[in-house]
Amino acid sequence: MLLRYLIVFCFCLFFLLPIEAFAQSVKDSVIHSSASTVEMDSGSNEQSKPPVVVKGKLQQTTNPKKAGLYSAILPGAGQLYNKQYWKIPIIYAGAGAAIYFIQFNNGKYQTYRKAYIAALAGKPNEFTGKYDLNALKQLQDGYKRYLDMTVLFTVVGYTLQVIDAIVFSHLKNFDMSPDISLHFTPLVYPTGGVGMGMVVNFK
Repeated sequence: MLLRYLIVFCFCLFFLLPIEAFAQSVKDSVIHSSASTVEMDSGSNEQSKPPVVVKGKLQQTTNPKKAGLYSAILPGAGQLYNKQYWKIPIIYAGAGAAIYFIQFNNGKYQTYRKAYIAALAGKPNEFTGKYDLNALKQLQDGYKRYLDMTVLFTVVGYTLQVIDAIVFSHLKNFDMSPDISLHFTPLVYPTGGVGMGMVVNFK
């Protein structure tokens, strides 16, 4: 069943990525032509404000869907796409720690599980004379719990780095207009009091 889902995912990925790339290339060509038109018409129509132009081209922004897709395929790729290079070592340090603890806890769990099964059958094991049956069961269950928690934290960390790529891409596209102003002004309250208020103007 897992293999079937993996095949379907790879099939969709194989066909969707070329379509996305083609759509992006068409979008870029349209944006480039629009930028040239804006430069030609900016002198004739001063009332309409043209889009932001940087060296003859419209300012390029990131695509949140692409950022999330890249991070889902390869952890850290979305951060690379968003040019958040400093986050990539943190992501891979976390991934390395997760792999280490998964292997460590799984190895301990398998070791104590084999010893516990042998003790149940009355056979000698490497912990004979050191741990009794109850102690072996507690050690087995303890490392099984640690293994489950490590896998859970790994999945959560993987999901968070995908969400981080999507959210930062959205925030990167957010327009902080210079027309937004913040200042303090005196206010008169209905009760007759006077105070200071913080006012945000959107011009």
